[in-house]
Order: sequence, then C-alpha cells, then structure tokens
Amino acid sequence: MPGTRNPEGRMPLREHLLELRKRLFLASCGLVVGGVAGWFLYDPLLAVLRHPLDLAASTQGKQISLNFTALGSPLDMQIKVALFLAAIITAPWWLYQLWAFVTPGLTRRERLYAYSFVGAAVPLFIAGLALAWWVLPHAVDMLTAFIPQGTSGLFTAQEYLSFVMRLLLAFGLSFVLPVLLVALNFAGLLRHETLAKGWRWAVLVGFVFAAVMTPTPDAWTMILVALPICLLYFAAVGVATLHDRRADRRRVAAAS
Repeated sequence: MPGTRNPEGRMPLREHLLELRKRLFLASCGLVVGGVAGWFLYDPLLAVLRHPLDLAASTQGKQISLNFTALGSPLDMQIKVALFLAAIITAPWWLYQLWAFVTPGLTRRERLYAYSFVGAAVPLFIAGLALAWWVLPHAVDMLTAFIPQGTSGLFTAQEYLSFVMRLLLAFGLSFVLPVLLVALNFAGLLRHETLAKGWRWAVLVGFVFAAVMTPTPDAWTMILVALPICLLYFAAVGVATLHDRRADRRRVAAAS
C-alpha cells in the first residue's frame, strides 16, 4: 500500500510517485476550498494589495493607478488573487502535506514531528509575509519616485499584483525553508554537518535575496531583511545538531 517502506526504510519508486500524487491532490483540494473563499473576498483583498500604490500616489502628489488593458484581465486577476489568498489561508494544510510526503508511512513519533513542523512553519510563513508587507511600501515608493512630474503612472493590474504576490510568497517561503531543512534532518535525509558546511552559501544567498527583493537605495533595509533569514538558517543548524547528537547516542547505545 502507498506509504509503506522496505526493510531499509526506503519506499519503492512507484509507491513514492503514488505518495506524491496523493499529497498533491490533497494540497490542491485545500487550495480549491481556499480559492472559493478568496473569490468572494476579492474586492477587499484587492483594496489591501493596492494600498501601497495609493499611498505612493498621495505622498508624491502624482496620479498613480491600476489599469486593466485586456477584456479578460479582470477575470484573470480575480482568479489569481483568489488563489493567492488560498495559498495563505490554507498554509497549515499544504505544509502538512509537504511534511507527510517527505516522511511517508508516519509513525506516532513522526506524526508528532509533523504537527511540530506545521506549528513552527505557519507562524514563520506569516512572519515572512509581515516582513514583505513592511518592505513593499518602501519599494513601491522608491520605484514610483522615478515617474516624472506632470506625467501619470498607469500600471497594468496584472504586472503590479503579480509583483506584490511574488514578493509576499517569496518572503513567506524563505522563512519556511529553515523548517523544511530541519524536517529533512529529522527524516534522516540531511545531516547537520552538511548544513554547517554550507553556512557561507546560506548567508550569501540570504543577502542576495534581500538585495533583489528590496530595491531601496539604503543598505539598512537590505540588512534588516537578510538578518532574520540568516538567523533562521543558523537556528536550523542548531536544532539539527542537537537532533543528530541524540540520534547518534541512541544508535551507539542500541549497538552496545
């Protein structure tokens, strides 16, 4: 049956693919349910997402507005915004499916790990969204400042809202990544030594990500964005180290 393991603790390729299909189906069902809620909340959500643009228009005294340039754009945009909200409100569900796929055939202890994983991942995902929402008005204000006086900034709704949604999801997922690394470590797929050796690359990626996602001219904003990402990575290394040491001691005790 799907989710079973062979004596070496590994799943055959066919059952691994069946498990992947199962988890994708369950995650998709959750997104569909969340998408229905997002469809009916489209108007207030659109107003919230548009707020940084309206704020830039009021502070700079310029005409800055969103435009739908194609006949099907409003419908397409409503579907995208609904799915965006679905990805946020169903985060506990699809994050659990992610963990369940990484560790199929969950034992009782692994199920406790799964709940802990979701319990840690969801607040971090929300924290990443909050940080992105703090960065967004600064980024929008800086970018729209290049609009010459006497002209109007007319942005297509597709481009602007896609930019906002990518920014929010990128920050949210970047905050969840360290928890995923811990999950892989608890599943026995990643040792803490590997994580520790890659700390330089992790710091570099964190600062590059912050530089790309915060197109503001000051370095402090980039540092404030990069620091939480780097600290979460080092926290993941610490948790993985403690787990591996306990697992090694149990292994030695069982062998003796």
